[in-house]
This record gives sequence, structure tokens and C-alpha cells, in this order.
Amino acid sequence: MGAADWEDQFVDYFRARAQPLRRLAYSLSGDWHTAEDLVQQTFVRLYRRWPAIRDETVDAYARQALVNAFLSHRRARRRESLTADPPERAAGGADPADGLVVRRALAALAPRQRAAVVLRYLEDLPVAEVATLLGISEGTVKSQTARAIQSMRDAALVKE
Repeated sequence: MGAADWEDQFVDYFRARAQPLRRLAYSLSGDWHTAEDLVQQTFVRLYRRWPAIRDETVDAYARQALVNAFLSHRRARRRESLTADPPERAAGGADPADGLVVRRALAALAPRQRAAVVLRYLEDLPVAEVATLLGISEGTVKSQTARAIQSMRDAALVKE
């Protein structure tokens, strides 16, 4: 495969997956600017390895790269800052206040717990895939998500 061929495939993949990865990055980080940075890091990593990545594993590889970028970012930063300005809103549907409560509860979680909850419930990935992405056992995924959900419930009850 020539350089132009794989670069065209990469561009097509970028066009198709940039927005879903951006939403995942936002769910992990809670900040659109950080999400953009994480997605950019993810696509740089993908570009460097693109010819070696198999078509059937490219989505898993991209999610893994994004989660790793998020966890590295959190380790480097050690604290997450919340802003008074709400993020962009989705059109219609759910009560925006509910989303704010969820975002605040997610922000209070430890980075790995947050990643587990986002991957498991917002991305709807099976436990086995979340375990692989985070490099932990399936039992740890289950216990971490259970603890995280309980923490989020407790935080929601305190806010009411």
C-alpha cells in the first residue's frame, strides 16, 4: 500500500470518528478544550502507527490511545478545574440541570473510576473491553464502576 493510499484512509477515518472521539474525550475530561487536546494527541498517535494498525482493531486502538492520553493528562495535572460557564448544550430532550449534576459527579471521581464509568455506561462498552482498555481485571472494572456510581449517587443526594 502506497503512502497516499493509507493517508487517504486515515483522512477518511478522521472525518468519520473525530466527533465521536471528541464526545468521549469530553465525557472523560469534562472540558471541551482539554477534549480537543486529547483527540489531537490521539490522532497524532494514530497517524504515526496507521500503516501497522489492522482495520478491525482501529476503533479499539483509538479508544485506548484516548484513554491513555486522558490518564496521562490527569497524572500530569493532578487536579481538574471546574468552570462557571456551562459546556455546549445538546438540542432539546433532557433537563440541562441533570447533565450538570452528572458532570459534577463525574468530575469528583478519581481518573480511573471516571474512565471506567464513561467507557462502561456512556460509551456502552462491555466490561471485558473496558478492562482491556484500562489494563485492569474485569472484577476491578465492576467494583470501580459500582463504587463510582455510589459516589455519584451520594454526591447527587448531597446537592439536592
